Amino acid sequence: MPHLTALARQGGARPLTTVTPAVTCSVQATFTTGLLPREHGIVANGWYFRDLAEVLLWRQSNLLVEGEKIWDNARKRDPQFTCAKLFWWYNMHSSADYTVTPRPIYLADGRKLPDIYTQPWGLREELNQRLGEFPLFRFWGPGADIVSSQWIKDCARYVYDQHKPTLTLVYLPHLDYNLQRLGPNHPAIRDDVRRIDAVCGELIEHVQKDGTQVIVLSEYGITEVSGPVHINRVLREAGLLAVREELSLELLNAGASDAFAVADHQIAHVYVKSHDRIPEVRRLLEAVPGIELVLDGEGKRHFGLDHPRSGELVVLSRADRWFTYYYWRDDERAPDFARTVDIHRKPGYDPVELFIDPALHLPKFRIARRLLQKKLGFRMLMDVIGLDATLPKGSHGRVTDKAEQGPLF
Repeated sequence: MPHLTALARQGGARPLTTVTPAVTCSVQATFTTGLLPREHGIVANGWYFRDLAEVLLWRQSNLLVEGEKIWDNARKRDPQFTCAKLFWWYNMHSSADYTVTPRPIYLADGRKLPDIYTQPWGLREELNQRLGEFPLFRFWGPGADIVSSQWIKDCARYVYDQHKPTLTLVYLPHLDYNLQRLGPNHPAIRDDVRRIDAVCGELIEHVQKDGTQVIVLSEYGITEVSGPVHINRVLREAGLLAVREELSLELLNAGASDAFAVADHQIAHVYVKSHDRIPEVRRLLEAVPGIELVLDGEGKRHFGLDHPRSGELVVLSRADRWFTYYYWRDDERAPDFARTVDIHRKPGYDPVELFIDPALHLPKFRIARRLLQKKLGFRMLMDVIGLDATLPKGSHGRVTDKAEQGPLF
């Protein structure tokens, strides 16, 4: 990777100590506040909202991030300071000067159309006219690839040229995809690194012409995994997790459950309704193969996760395992959204969304048929995602055992 290597030679490169959980939303919140999850409150990519009795992931409002933001602090020192926050998470209703984030249009007929949310609002129209529609389906899902990072790079160039922010934060997601699909040791990863290096190189060269200082950093390291831990199925078998049946399919009934887990890569927040049952749930989980640590109050304090949004217990997998959100016993009873890309309905993170179901016969024909139904105005499910949790070969969420496997600054 010649461009990033050249940048490191200009300044330096070193391992970066990250936080637990080492997931996108939590780490980015720490980067922008300098605080641990116990203080900024982003305890994962989502959590159980106890007052709603609902699990919500991938929310967008920056008001969820507690604590002073770096750009607000900087303005106290210099009122002329400006900040652009481009595709970092929690990017709506932010006090940053310029923001761009994915914000699909969800229509009443079930369609999901690509779009972005910007601040100021007029920036959305400028970017759509100049760069074309944001490639949402190349940003996440089976089609996720370098195209989304290229669009974000072009967006960053445009915002930089037009507004010259003092600080520009840019998130380029490309390495997230195949590192999870194939694992970090797969030979194809070299090509992914070359592609993102070229994208970074173009952006670095462009802004350094003005003497802009560039920092490249990562949130976490992705390590090889051998299989999943179905933590919610364990809780269900113990009679702790409740489901609700709708049209013969099962939905997690979080509010009626004595205990359930919000799974997020290699970490899971376990919410236990009765304080008296915490020791019982802890003993149950400590005996599950693939689980490394079960954190109670003291353990959460040690990891900086003692925030009211955290589960009564926080569970970390072994380095070679990860947690599914799956709670059904029979795949025929899985909810309809389980076989789609639906990051908001699923009560946990699902990396299987990165794959077309390998069991499908003629998957391209199925996709074409679904797209035709959509174009003709029919309701349809893009049900092309499988339920085989052995497909992902890379994961993250726990601090890596070796520094060289972790994030870089």
